[in-house]
Formats: sequence, structure tokens, C-alpha cells
Amino acid sequence: MSEFLRNLRRKVGHDPLLLPAVTAVVIQSNRVLLMQSKDNGQWYLPGGSTDPGEQPADAIVREVEEETGVIVEPTRIVGVYADPQSRYANGDTVWYVSTIFACNVVGGAARANDDEAMDVRFFSPESLPAMYPPHRLRIEQAMKGIERAQFLRG
Repeated sequence: MSEFLRNLRRKVGHDPLLLPAVTAVVIQSNRVLLMQSKDNGQWYLPGGSTDPGEQPADAIVREVEEETGVIVEPTRIVGVYADPQSRYANGDTVWYVSTIFACNVVGGAARANDDEAMDVRFFSPESLPAMYPPHRLRIEQAMKGIERAQFLRG
């Protein structure tokens, strides 16, 4: 958690926050990078909140490396989506609005690189594990290679 968010939580407690976020669909050899969360054992695409003043493209590079050890180059925006409300084990509640980036690997090695991930692996689209459902749509859209950013309406 960033210092900015820690300070904000001191003021609002566990009340819901609307937060900007980034998510990466990292593709290498037609496989997608996923991380397994230590919090709940669920598989997710890597990503997280942007820091104040941070460009979303810089945030996704930082988040992917922090969580997975993989260094990426964002290549395009897949879409922008609002996630369902999330509640963390400590009681914090958030609604993320996430910019989804397709990314290429430029370095590093896939590994559980921080205290958020217990496993990190590349999966073929046909053999994805049980995972956070909204991320399946994001993977499908990224793998189609559509140049225009996608979005959902009501």
C-alpha cells in the first residue's frame, strides 16, 4: 500500500474508495502471465493502484515487476473497466477503475516477487486456471489483438 493510500485510510477508515488502477495482460509465446494471490489463493492478472502523479503506463511496468519479477513494455490499451466492489481481509473496501494494458516481456524472470503473490506462471489461453472472472474477458480481448480500446456500458 502506498503512503498516499495509507494516509487516506487513516482519514476514511474502511469506507469504500474509488481508485484508479492498472492491469497487465502480459503475453509471451501466446501464453499469459498470471499471479496467485496469497490473500485468497485466486489467480489474477498482475496490476494495482497508480500512485499520485504516476502515469498509468509507468504504474503497470512497476506493478508487474514488483509482483512477478517480469519487466514489461506496455504496447496498447486493451480497455478501461470498473471492477466489482472488493473487500480486503483488513476490512478496506474499494472500487477500482482499471486501465488494462497489453504488454510484452522485455526482461526479468517469472517468480513470486513480493508479499502479494504465492505463485507466478505463464498459461496458454486454453489452460487457464480458475481465476477472478473479470480477468478472463480482459485476456480474451487482449489476445484478439483489437487495436481499439474496449469498454462496457451499463
